[in-house]
Amino acid sequence: MSDGRLVTIDCEYVLPEFAAAYLRVEGGEAAFIETNTTHAVPKLLSALLAEGRDVADVRYVIVTHVHLDHAGGASALMRACPNATLLAHPRAVRHLVDPSKLVASAKAVYGEEAFDALYGCIEPIDEARVRALDDGASVPFGRDELSFWHTRGHANHHFVVHDPAADTVFTGDTFGLVYPRLQRARPFAIPSTSPTDFDAEAALLSLDRILALGTTTAALTHFGVVRALPEIAADLRVWLELSGELVERAATMDPSSAEALFRERLSEELERHASRAGLVLDAGDRALLELDLRLNAQGLAVRVGRVRSG
Repeated sequence: MSDGRLVTIDCEYVLPEFAAAYLRVEGGEAAFIETNTTHAVPKLLSALLAEGRDVADVRYVIVTHVHLDHAGGASALMRACPNATLLAHPRAVRHLVDPSKLVASAKAVYGEEAFDALYGCIEPIDEARVRALDDGASVPFGRDELSFWHTRGHANHHFVVHDPAADTVFTGDTFGLVYPRLQRARPFAIPSTSPTDFDAEAALLSLDRILALGTTTAALTHFGVVRALPEIAADLRVWLELSGELVERAATMDPSSAEALFRERLSEELERHASRAGLVLDAGDRALLELDLRLNAQGLAVRVGRVRSG
């Protein structure tokens, strides 16, 4: 029976090595960090069994925020793990207990059939099994503890999870997107500025919070355990500062017009960024980044709308 293990689980959401969940086993206990979608839950449970553990050993299910590629599988995983407590940001709890607004919003975007194909069935979770974690809170786990640090910028209901026993921090979307396919030269990272809560200033401060934890590695949802944290943070700063500047310049524009401008500028920055990294982008790289570029431009446009409305 294994112990003191960190397992990266490829949820195969959209593409391979695009979205991960994590299994931590420590001192006879297990925890899942991120759940991806309902369709990924069998993969998570298979990873648990491969570590010689049972669903009864799962003490925590943790979601960094409630975007559906991170928390869509939470209800199904909680049903499968009878002893688990779901840990979440205080602002996320209501959406886990009653996901109807999240589901309705996503179905309006994707349509019923596409939503089911992507996310499956998302059900309410018993409020008694959900615990809100304040900034700086900690919970016991194995021979140590996990601590939780609120990190705005990508979403207002986002936290990261510091795991000193594993010398890592589970960053959700706060520490950007570092796809393995693109790590062919120096580290290559871009942020996620997707709708609806992007805030460049807060995102930059959140980078500082992560680096201040002093871990050797970070465990990213998109995708995998990475090193070279200062270099990755420097990449992200360039993008985040540019994103903040674009929002300021477009403050008087209509959000729909701004979105087209943002898409153009972010595409240009992608080429510059790849060149700085010594990376020649091929068709597969561009296909991988297409969704993120579109969502990032949309997120900046939403921010412009909020700035204009005061």
